[in-house]
Amino acid sequence: QVQLVESGGGLVQPGGSLRLSCAASGTIFRANAMGWYRQAPGKQRELVAAITSGSSTNIADPVKGRFIISRDNTKNTVYLQMNSLKPEDTAVYYCNAEVIGSIYWGQGTQVTVSS
Repeated sequence: QVQLVESGGGLVQPGGSLRLSCAASGTIFRANAMGWYRQAPGKQRELVAAITSGSSTNIADPVKGRFIISRDNTKNTVYLQMNSLKPEDTAVYYCNAEVIGSIYWGQGTQVTVSS
């Protein structure tokens, strides 16, 4: 059973940085596309950033220039470096991965940007 385990969320002041990690376990196969989504209270879940196995990236406009997605294929792990954080970045961040045709989700990690 594939599991995605996220870490790195927390409370940070506006302008600060956080780095999220998500490791896929329970499989010998390399994840294909991996990504991060977020969901703020009362809003729909939205794509933040995605990365293919070949490291091509897609970054959502609200975070472009501030967030960087990367991955380590040897560890089946995806990262999200979040810089210049704003209060509107506050949300639960979910990791997502496609492994041999099936989509998996992490449990979510809370990111709160507040002074």
